[in-house]
Amino acid sequence: MKITIKDVARAYLTKNLQPDATVLLTLDDGSNRYSTLGGSCAIGDKFQFVSLTAADPDYTIPVDNDAGLHLMTNADTELYLGNGLILDRVYNQLSLRDDTGILDSAVGMITYTAKEKSDLDLKKEMQTLGTRIC
Repeated sequence: MKITIKDVARAYLTKNLQPDATVLLTLDDGSNRYSTLGGSCAIGDKFQFVSLTAADPDYTIPVDNDAGLHLMTNADTELYLGNGLILDRVYNQLSLRDDTGILDSAVGMITYTAKEKSDLDLKKEMQTLGTRIC
């Protein structure tokens, strides 16, 4: 899998990510431990970048990119990503598209240290937010 990262998106990522971070491209639809969104209206159309201080063994698919990121994804996310994947920054937000069109015009980005990752209780947060989404 390959993604082209436009200059303006690359500048934003460089400014906001640690150079040695492992970055995940993952869904933000309630289907994984990093997602706080959920509901049938979010399935497969919300994405996020998750920056970690250590690799996550559940994300083993490398995403080749022209920004030098250690970018990984998993099979669940890969299902929703097509050919010609491009990350851009439009109207001050990260935008993800492929040959089929815009996948998400407001891609999120979160950063966790190893300690924060081990203390995550996103399920509880997702359950709270779930009553306000969809």
